[in-house]
This record gives sequence, structure tokens and C-alpha cells, in this order.
Amino acid sequence: MIHELLLALSGYPGSIFTWNKRSGLQVSQDFPFLHPSETSVLNRLCRLGTDYMRFTEFIEQYTGHVQQQVGCCSLDICLYRTKVFSGSQVNSLVKVSLWNSHGCHGICFVDQPSLKLTEMPAFVSQALQLKDHHPSQQGQGGLHGIYLRAFCTGLDSVLQPYRQALLDLEQEFLADTHLSISHVNYSLDQFQLLFPSVMVVVEQIKSQKIHGCQILETVYKHSCGGLPPVRSALEKILAVCHGVMYKQLSAWMLHGLLLDQHEEFFIKQGPSSGNINAQAEEDEEDLGIGGLTGKQLRELQDLRLIEEENMLAPSLKQFSLRVEILPSYIPVRVAEKILFVGESVQMFENQNVNLTRKGSILKNQEDTFAAELHRLKQQPLFSLVDFEQVVDRIRSTVAEHLWKLMVEESDLLGQLKIIKDFYLLGRGELFQAFIDTAQHMLKTPPTAVTEHDVNVAFQQSAHKVLLDDDNLLPLLHLTIEYHGKDHKDATQPREGPSRETSPREAPASGWAALGLSYKVQWPLHILFTPAVLEKYNVVFKYLLSVRRVQAELQHCWALQMQRKHLKSNQTDAVKWRLRNHMAFLVDNLQYYLQVDVLESQFSQLLHQINSTRDFESIRLAHDHFLSNLLAQSFILLKPVFHCLNEILDLCHSFCSLVSQNLGPLDERGAAQLSILVKKFKQGFSKDSKRLALCMVVTAQLSQQGFSRQSSLLFKILSSVRNHQINSDLAQLLLRLDYNKYYTQAGGTLGSFGM
Repeated sequence: MIHELLLALSGYPGSIFTWNKRSGLQVSQDFPFLHPSETSVLNRLCRLGTDYMRFTEFIEQYTGHVQQQVGCCSLDICLYRTKVFSGSQVNSLVKVSLWNSHGCHGICFVDQPSLKLTEMPAFVSQALQLKDHHPSQQGQGGLHGIYLRAFCTGLDSVLQPYRQALLDLEQEFLADTHLSISHVNYSLDQFQLLFPSVMVVVEQIKSQKIHGCQILETVYKHSCGGLPPVRSALEKILAVCHGVMYKQLSAWMLHGLLLDQHEEFFIKQGPSSGNINAQAEEDEEDLGIGGLTGKQLRELQDLRLIEEENMLAPSLKQFSLRVEILPSYIPVRVAEKILFVGESVQMFENQNVNLTRKGSILKNQEDTFAAELHRLKQQPLFSLVDFEQVVDRIRSTVAEHLWKLMVEESDLLGQLKIIKDFYLLGRGELFQAFIDTAQHMLKTPPTAVTEHDVNVAFQQSAHKVLLDDDNLLPLLHLTIEYHGKDHKDATQPREGPSRETSPREAPASGWAALGLSYKVQWPLHILFTPAVLEKYNVVFKYLLSVRRVQAELQHCWALQMQRKHLKSNQTDAVKWRLRNHMAFLVDNLQYYLQVDVLESQFSQLLHQINSTRDFESIRLAHDHFLSNLLAQSFILLKPVFHCLNEILDLCHSFCSLVSQNLGPLDERGAAQLSILVKKFKQGFSKDSKRLALCMVVTAQLSQQGFSRQSSLLFKILSSVRNHQINSDLAQLLLRLDYNKYYTQAGGTLGSFGM
């Protein structure tokens, strides 16, 4: 019976130890001479055989083979001795059976009484022929991938001590026939704790269909237990699985190759799938702070950027993290470094640009870094400290090389100056000339030829102001989004400074559809991505609208000076005082944007670039710079932004009225001016309830006049400042109320009668 027991424990049942798919391996009930205690001991041992058979079946199913070993475990062949009675002679035959999960596929007998288990494989060629017809079950159940195969390989290596223990027991029983079953129980007792714990991991992988790097997480969590044999075995399996991860890391970080056929790695090609789940619109709950809601409070505190995911085409999103399958013992910060290195290397490997650069982005240290990653792979235990140190060394090398390429070779500071001159209106004389030249062609709704005409006007304006860089103009292009234009992003909502029209509506004027595009040269495109340029374009539209209104008010002042020697009436006094108050507000807004926001933030950006030699620090500083531009210019603060836009629209309407009526206003002109003043007074009457819910607003709805507009803005700024939510609003209020005139007037401008 001992050999039958050893073969059963090897995963090959017979007539004494039978296999049931549901209950596993058990002692047959047809042997009444066995004492119940012996049956109990044998069934306890059979549980090991059951687990072993299921382990080997799992390995066979998902790898196609079990590790070849000497002895009864070598070829998935069931070998056991049986007594065959032929007359008075008892012949010892070896019965060879091929088993799988469906039953026995073939049986042959070998007449070799003295045959040992270690010698049996030489006599099983007939069984091997049967095995060749054994159908593979690899890939069944929906599980697949190299991490699963690595897990099976590690599991097979963990089972090797068990196989060796069975072979040792066979040798011991051949040497001493008086050994009992208790000796088997004692020798295999070390596996009674190990096998059930490992089986839990296997069943979890099968039932939950755990895939890729999630297998690392599953094995790691189960290896944190307090049982040394279990921890040691699972750490051995984890080390084998880490070998796959290190190979993928080497290909990604050293060569820019994403070897991930089954989408198992924590880096993928394409946009990130995280944080895409749409959240329901939050209720406009009142927090009890003067009508300020929770949503608006978060907007004021966080100053969220326009979502980059909505601006960037999917084809341009090269690589991203799969945070959901990232093992918990690898921090996201380390994964982001790995992503950055691979993206940078991949960009250099795939970019077909003739550069006069020597060496590679890794400074020809690929072999050194490969050796370090191989050293980590050979470690039996994963060390986050060692792992992060190697990643940091590779990242530092790449980041320093990129810094040198971007700052020294590609003149990053010069490119930032170009961005500032054009997107941020740093060349004020150029855009003043452009506004004067294109004013008439952009007053009307755009057509198919407007974009061409506007670019011609832009080039003429550049020549007027003696723009000395002839190579720069071809990189800049003014865009017009008109009704019917086949624009790729027409269906994507964008958040901009002007009152954006839907794709189905034609813009009211060419100014509302005007934008700026810039052809970024390699390798600066990794910093100035399309999403970044789109945000710059948002700021450009806003600044241009402020500058255009300021120019119109200045033109009205010139008209006033031309007629100052003529006799004026009460209507003229109202008109010019209104212009004066408008110019006061717009001039201070312009000064705040250009000095307190643009110049201040740009000088900080240049200082941070000059104080580091790390590209990631530069990118972080630039992202912070752009975020501050959008935040401090109130583009993201919708109540203030909407209020400012309404004021700019009313200023533009006023300038149009004055330009069309150069002389004293007749009754019709006076009526239009009266209506305009009332619009200044009542302009927010329709939206005031909504704004009062969004911001801290205490203005009365019954007030009218331009004072209503300015009073609303003043109280928005003052209330938010009093709640210490946004210091930028307080800075704008300081510009508007530097001499306390605004305060002394009760927060109103234009308080006068017709």
C-alpha cells in the first residue's frame, strides 16, 4: 500500500486511493480491514495529494506543461505496482496509466518486478504516445498572460520540495520495509500548512480572474502572513513574477519599448482611464457664508484647471498609468518616474529628426542600468528602497539630458519669450496695430476667407512694428472658427474667455472666433503639448478682448478731446463721465493682468528654470505657471469671470454708440445712451440671483445704472476677500480701490442721472 500511497500523493490515484472531482482524493471504502484511525491518517495525507493534483492541473492548464522531474512526478504518468494473480504465481507488474482531469486515457503493463520508481520513465514510451494525443487546456477560463505563466512557474518550483520528499520517502521505504504510514505523515507534515494557504491564492486568481500586475498584489498580500513556510513559499513565487516585471521595466526604461501584449503592465498606451467617472452634479447647497455654495467654495479654493482630457485628442495621448493594477508596494510617484523615463526614451528612439547630438538620452549607460535592474531581479525579496534608487538614477540621467537639450540646445527661454510675446500679448504694439488693422474685418460674422485676411493683416501689422524675426511668423497662425468649418474639435466643449458659441451657432463676430496656433519645434513639443497650447489660447482670447476694449475706450477719449472746444450738453457730460468710469475699471484690470499676474508669474518661472538642471522640475514649474495664469486671471472663477465679460461687452456697446454719433446726441442717440446706462445698471438683474447663489453677493436687485455693474463686482471682490478665500481677488480690488474712491462711493461707479 505504501507505493499506492506515494503515487496517490504524487497525483496519480488508483484502486485504493480514488479520485472524486468534487471531494478529491480519498481512501476507498472497499477496505474494511483498515482501522478508522488509519483511515483518518490516510485521508489527512490524501488532502495533500488533492491539493497537489489541483496545483498541477492549474499549472498544466495555463502553461501547458509541468516541470520535468525524475521519478513518479516526471511525465504526468500514473505509475504504480499491482499484484496480478496467475494461478499459483504472483507476478509483480507495473501498471502505467495516463490520467488527466477527465479520467484515464490509456493503460499499459510492464513486467518488471524489480523496477524502481526512478527507473520507470524508461519503460513508458507507450504511455507517452497516448500523452501526445492529450488535448491542451491552456488559455481556458479566461485567464492568460505572462504574469500568470510566471506564477505557475513559481508555483511549480514551490512544489519541488514536496516531490523530492516523496522520492526520499520511496528510498527510505525501499531501504527499511518496517516503516509505517506514520512516518509518511511525519515527513509530509510541513506541507499541511503550506498547501491550503497556497490553494487560497490559486482559487482567488481563478475565481476573480486576476490579471497581470494584479497577481503581484495578490501574492504580496498573502505573503504578509505570520506563517514562515507560507511566507517563504509565496515570496519565492513573487520573486519569479517580479522577473517578468523587471524584463518589462528594462525594455520600457532603457529602450522605450512597451512589451505588453496582454495589457498586464501598469503602463499602457493611450489616455488614462482614471478619474473619468462622471460625477453627478452637486447640489447648490448653501454653506451659510453669505450665499456661497459648497461647489463654488471648492472652485475658489482649488482653482481647478480646465480638464486636459477634454482638450487633447486621444491619438496624442501616448502613454499613461494603469493605477488600478499598480501593486500597492510600488508608490504612484515611482510609477510616474518610470512612465516619464520610458516616454522620454521612446520619444528619442522614434523621432526621425536629424540632430547633431552625441550618444543617447541615457548617456550610453544602458548596460550599467540593465545590470542594476538585473541585480534587483536576482534579489529574493523586493526592496522598495533599492528599487526607487535605481529608478531615480535612471530618471536623473534622463531628466538632466532633457534639461540640457531643452534649455541649452533648443533655447527654452527664447521659446517662453515667444509664448509671452504672442499668447500673452507681450508685444503690445504689435497687437495694437493688429487691432487697428483688423477691426473692420472682424466686426462681422466670419466667412471662409476671414482667416486668410486676418493672417495677412497680422503679417502687415508685424512689418509695421518692425518685427525683426522673419523665421517666427511662419510658425504663428491666427485661426477662425466659423459656422460650417470642418473643425476636428467642434464637438468637444471648451471653456474660454469669450462667450463661447456652440458648434451649431455662428459666432456673432470674427473677434469671438479668433484664436492663435503655434508650431512647436521638436523636442519642445513634450513641454508645449496641444493641451498646454489650448490653455494658452484661452488666456490669449481673454487678454485680447480686454486690450481691444481698452483701445476702443481710448479711441473714444480721442474723440472727446477733438470736441472739447465745442459746447457740450448734459448728455455729453453723462456720456464722457461714463467713459471715464469704464476706462478706470478696464485700465486697472489691464494693469492687474499684465503686472500683478503675467510679469510676476513669468519672472518666477524664469527663476525656477535657471535654478535647476532637472527637466521634470521645469515641467512642474511651467504647469504651475500656467495654472496660476488661469486662476489669477479669474478664467476659472466663473462668477467673477462672467461679471468681467459683461462689463467688457457693455463697454464695447458704449464705444460703438459713441463712434456712430460723433456730434451731440439727438433724441434717438440719447435714448440709446439711456438704454445703455440702464443696461449697465440692470445688466446683471437677470443673472443676479444665480450669481448671488454662486458668490457672496448682497447687492439689491432694485439698483440700476452702471453703478449696479460696478457695485456687483465690488461686492464680489470684497466679500470673497473678507472670507479670505482668494488673495488674487483682493489684489484686483486693491488696484480698483487704491485711493478708497470705490469704497467711499459705496462700491459703485457711474452714479449719475440723465
